[in-house]
Amino acid sequence: MKRQEIEEKVKDFLIEEIEIDEDLIKNEASLQKDLGIDSLDFVDIVVLVERNFGFKIKPEEMAGVDTLEKFYDYIEKKINN
Repeated sequence: MKRQEIEEKVKDFLIEEIEIDEDLIKNEASLQKDLGIDSLDFVDIVVLVERNFGFKIKPEEMAGVDTLEKFYDYIEKKINN
C-alpha cells in the first residue's frame, strides 16, 4: 500500500469516526495536543486500524509515536514488512 493511500484512510477515519476537524489534520500535528486524541479515542483508533489495515496495534510499539506523521510511518512500516 502506498503512503498516500495510508494517509487518506487515516484522515478519513479521523474525520468520520473520531470527529476531528479536517483543518487540524496536518503531518506535524501532535496526536494529543493538536488533535485532542485521548485514551478512549485511541481505543477506537486501534479498532479502525485493524479494520482498515489488517493488523493490531501493540501499545509498546507506539512509544514515541506522538505526531500524525509518525503514526503514518508506523502504519506504513507494519503493512509493508
